[in-house]
Amino acid sequence: MNAGRAALLACLSVALNGSAWAAHSDNRLILQTSPLAGFQHHAGGALFALMRVGDTLELRREADNPYDPRAVRVYWHGAQIGHAPRADNVDLARLMDRGVRVEARILHLQKAKDPWKRVWMEIYVVD
Repeated sequence: MNAGRAALLACLSVALNGSAWAAHSDNRLILQTSPLAGFQHHAGGALFALMRVGDTLELRREADNPYDPRAVRVYWHGAQIGHAPRADNVDLARLMDRGVRVEARILHLQKAKDPWKRVWMEIYVVD
């Protein structure tokens, strides 16, 4: 990790001490846990039965989104399954825009009528 990125992570850790940030056992800082937004509008419904807790999710910035300039798309095995929730994407978008490496994984799966309860993800910063 370069010195600039290390300094950024150190500042973030101090600034956000006591918030959603937590140290992870393999040099990752947990940024947030969130439900997956828009699951019902993307491929999530068709893919739900194939998903497993722990599966890697890919995050892609979508700065040109007309509804949310801080939008972050979420992909599972190359298929878009939703977005990071608008209410939770401010810090995530800022970090991604600064080139900080972020990753995500499926934290919880639940068969539920409410699409906001079906997939929970853990998003973390990787050094």
